[in-house]
Parts: sequence; C-alpha cells; structure tokens
Amino acid sequence: MDIIETIKEQIANNAILLYMKGSPNAPQCGFSARAAQVVMACGEKFAYVDILQNPEIRANLPKYANWPTFPQLWVNGELVGGSDILVEMFEKGELQTLIKEAAAKANAAS
Repeated sequence: MDIIETIKEQIANNAILLYMKGSPNAPQCGFSARAAQVVMACGEKFAYVDILQNPEIRANLPKYANWPTFPQLWVNGELVGGSDILVEMFEKGELQTLIKEAAAKANAAS
C-alpha cells in the first residue's frame, strides 16, 4: 500500500491520533512527551504512531499534513497541531472539550 494511503487510513480509522517520537509511556523527545502528557490528561483513549519506528511515515506525513514538525495530533480527521498548540489549548480547556467530543462521537459510532 502507498504510504500516503496508509497515513490517510490511520487518520480516518482513529478519532484521536497522535504522531510522535516514541510512545506515550516512553516518549523520545520533549515535544512528544509534552503532547502525550496533555492528550493523556484529557482522560480518553487515543491511538499513536511512533514515527521513529515508521521512517516512511516520518518522511511523508509532513508533506501530507503541510506541517513540518512532530508531534502532530489529529482529531476527527483534522490536524489540530503540535506540542505548543496542544499545551496552549489544554491550558484554555479547549483540548479537553475537543478530545471528549471526538471520543464520544467515536464511541457512539462503534
């Protein structure tokens, strides 16, 4: 399967998806650690892709997303942003609302 198709499928099949370096419990960079922490603090299950284990995704997702850096949080098929944006949204209470709504929608559909 073409890597762009794989990326599209991952985004479509996961209401809350974090592309990051490492895993939420073992992040491999500070930005990924902060992003994973604020997403986990929202209290909903989410999927993640370790881009260090997936070099093709690491190389191609920035082009697809038109966003050059990692981590990247995708919610309901839309790019939310990277670490700084997520922390800012969390501090305002916006990230919690977005994640809870996405989880509720995903749970209703399954």
